[in-house]
Amino acid sequence: MERQIYLENRAWQDGLALMMEKLAERSVPKNEFVDVRSALHRITGTIIRSKRSSPHFAASAMDGYAIRAKDTHGISEREPHWLELGIQAIQVDTGDPIPEGMDAVVMIEEVLELSEKGILLQAPVVPWNHVRPVGEDIVEGEVLLPIHHRIRPQDQGALLAAGLLEVEVRIKPRVGIIPTGDEIRPPEATLQVGDIVDSNSTVLASLVEEWGGTATISPIIPDQPQLLEEAILKMAASQDILVIIAGSSQGRDDYTSQMVQKFGTLYLHGVAIKPGKPVVLGEVQGKPAIGIPGYPVSAYLTAHLFLEPWVKHLQGLSKDSQASLNTIISKKVFSSLGSEEFVRVKVGRVGERWVAAPLSRGAGVTMSLVRADGILRVPRLQEGFHEGETVPVELLRPVSELEDTLVCIGSHDLTLDVLSSHMKARGGQGGIASAHVGSLAGILSLRKGEAHFAGIHLLDPETGEYNRSYLQRFLPGRDVALINLVYRTQVLIVPKGNPLNIKTLEDLVKPGVRFINRQGGSGTRVLLDYLLQKKGISKEEILGYEREEFTHLAIAVAVASGAADVGLGIQSAAEALGLDYVLVGEERYDLVVPREYLDEPRMKAMISVIQSKAFQEDVMALGGYDVRETGKFLT
Repeated sequence: MERQIYLENRAWQDGLALMMEKLAERSVPKNEFVDVRSALHRITGTIIRSKRSSPHFAASAMDGYAIRAKDTHGISEREPHWLELGIQAIQVDTGDPIPEGMDAVVMIEEVLELSEKGILLQAPVVPWNHVRPVGEDIVEGEVLLPIHHRIRPQDQGALLAAGLLEVEVRIKPRVGIIPTGDEIRPPEATLQVGDIVDSNSTVLASLVEEWGGTATISPIIPDQPQLLEEAILKMAASQDILVIIAGSSQGRDDYTSQMVQKFGTLYLHGVAIKPGKPVVLGEVQGKPAIGIPGYPVSAYLTAHLFLEPWVKHLQGLSKDSQASLNTIISKKVFSSLGSEEFVRVKVGRVGERWVAAPLSRGAGVTMSLVRADGILRVPRLQEGFHEGETVPVELLRPVSELEDTLVCIGSHDLTLDVLSSHMKARGGQGGIASAHVGSLAGILSLRKGEAHFAGIHLLDPETGEYNRSYLQRFLPGRDVALINLVYRTQVLIVPKGNPLNIKTLEDLVKPGVRFINRQGGSGTRVLLDYLLQKKGISKEEILGYEREEFTHLAIAVAVASGAADVGLGIQSAAEALGLDYVLVGEERYDLVVPREYLDEPRMKAMISVIQSKAFQEDVMALGGYDVRETGKFLT
């Protein structure tokens, strides 16, 4: 097939509007009848009216006696009166029909005396006292639910009470999902080098169900035009919307735009967003067709922009507006002109301000979506935001959960994740929002009031002491507490079997040895520079000194994957990936907490967890840690 390149750079709103304009009138919502008992979360397709009144008979609202109100006329405390049982007073329970001829109920508590003769009353009763009249709750023919209403459990109860066993609802939009690519493998497959697991299909299918549709996932289609043609035509015949994953860019094996044009109409190829630029919008046999980029973050974001509106449209709904918060951005965000960028952020309330800390921005960084509390949009004609600027963030978590979150900005350590998990197990919703930027950046975030605490492990080369001198230097006059979290072992992380026989720091300068480093400002980088200077080793001699990663696990992964031969990191990261290591030395990892936060319930809860035996046992199980001073206040 001859390849053509259609890639454009229009605003995503224009692309969606164009597609809606061309297809919306032909793709209309359709209805079906379903059992009310199976209608939870379905969308009503018409106005729903009652078929009967509820209650459909006059019923007692209390336990007591049904009477005729006129029989109590003239009764008073001075002139009580007996009503004869079975004739003037008939015992009823709550919900019982009112006997014929009776028009009121006297509660048992209002009966002065009870005997075989009858009941003695000392106060008159008005007609329909404690009686539920016919239609008190629901009147036959009244509107129960409007059109385009999402049915809730209480709605099901009202429908059944009103005599409806079936309800007319929108047919769930059927979305056909076609994963493509020679390198794509099902989740259960054993992956080889170059293989990529198909996680996008499950994510998109679950999103479709969240939005009220149903999803059908086809087998993975290799990059062969004929097989892709067959899959597209098969889905077009049975589904309402087509989604083709990957193949939407302009590589040699990207055929999505050509297929859409061949079997329908291509409206747009390429929108001005980042990540997610190579989107394909069109129709196949009159059905909306969307080509979704293959990178996980791109797939998720473009599905929200282009697929969600169609799933909602086919239910007669509009896309919900996202809840948002005005936040202070914790560090400068750069963005290229021409594309609207979607930056994932962590969010927490520090003092009276909401703070947003940007996460990794790569289109393939799936965990940036897992960790994210919200999305910061950078307009396409703006180059980013300045540090400290107030910016709106679209929330991915409820505000109540964010209110309960402690913000940690600083050095990375595996025990922070264990700590957050223990806090949630105790009933805390938010746990810890952790941004890994290094020890020095963590201290500076405290100075700017952007975090509740910072994790640091900064060695003072002059004294050999950890952390205190840095607090005096960078937080002068600030009243802070220094709490030990752990002592941990720093190691040279090497592949299993240590094939290059790396034993000391001097081995880092061996010809061909590829090193992977932590970022500038991190405690590990400070330690490395101190040790290199002490041993007289020039950093210029180390191949890869300038290559940086932001977490210890990332260092370990680089070694495990063969991207590096050695890196300096913590022992627990090496053990987590089954790697070998060479001991370098022990260091102290502390938490710096401004004292004004110590009395907050969530901070007290965190310190309580740190000092607990259960947390410390889980830390020790990671390997490479010592908890001899864990939870101890050092200042």
